[in-house]
Amino acid sequence: MSFEAFGQPLLTFPDAEKSPLSIRAKALVFVDPRSRQLRLELEQLAPRSISVLIRGETGSGKELLARHIHRASDRGGLFVSVNCGAISPTYADAELFGYAAGSYSGSASSRAGWFGSANGGTLYLDEIGDLPLPIQIKLLAALENHEVTRVGAQQPSPVDVRLVAATSIDLAQAVAAGKFHERLYHYLSEGQLELPALRDRVGDILSLSEYFLGIYSQRLDLPVPLISEAAQLVLERHSWPGNTRELENVIHFALLVSTGDEILPEHLNLPEVPVSLVQIEQQIAQVSKNGTADERSALKDLLESFSRML
Repeated sequence: MSFEAFGQPLLTFPDAEKSPLSIRAKALVFVDPRSRQLRLELEQLAPRSISVLIRGETGSGKELLARHIHRASDRGGLFVSVNCGAISPTYADAELFGYAAGSYSGSASSRAGWFGSANGGTLYLDEIGDLPLPIQIKLLAALENHEVTRVGAQQPSPVDVRLVAATSIDLAQAVAAGKFHERLYHYLSEGQLELPALRDRVGDILSLSEYFLGIYSQRLDLPVPLISEAAQLVLERHSWPGNTRELENVIHFALLVSTGDEILPEHLNLPEVPVSLVQIEQQIAQVSKNGTADERSALKDLLESFSRML
């Protein structure tokens, strides 16, 4: 599946319709200069066999990068995604590494666990800092030795798994606090990617908005409205504390409450930048092309004055 937004291509996953993931986890945008730089770094890391640690705020799309790394690598196995915060503390060992038949009451057959399921492929551990320390130690051993021992098994099983992990916290601080295994942190640090927050990659906002609008319009069998210029300004100036997740919800809401053929600022249910400030910014854009250096400086000073008043 492919989609065009504001003339820019979006990467989408061919099995998107089968995926249990939300809509936002099916498209990847590299329009903003910071995103394009991230893509270059990602494509350099993808063919290598080293583990990768993705750092970024909640809702910013870290799993998207992990899936793209897997697709851009030469690994033919599965991409297995695990939310570490959802792993049972009691059965974390069995969930991650599997168990042999008879290990638990009623377990007549063995299970490979998440690690074994990703054999030949990529294991994605979201919020890896939530893993209990004893499991972190076993995870490091499995990665270094390329083998796992299932719960109740007598012999280890060989595995070939590439780990891509993600975190929304500073793991170095967790290491200093004794809450994260230092050697595992250094192992993960061989390959690092920093995913900027949506507010720091403004060039991606409109492309993502068009994507969400198109997908939800198709799902709800509604005409696809345009995003008015005024609404575009509001979208680009919002701080997006909820990142892509928040943007998806805002566009979904706007589609449902709009009545015409355009999405207007009032449909977004977002705080607007004062009109006077928007007008000044538009003037700056115009003067930057035709005005003198003194005119540009004066307008910038005026904009800073307005910003301090807000």
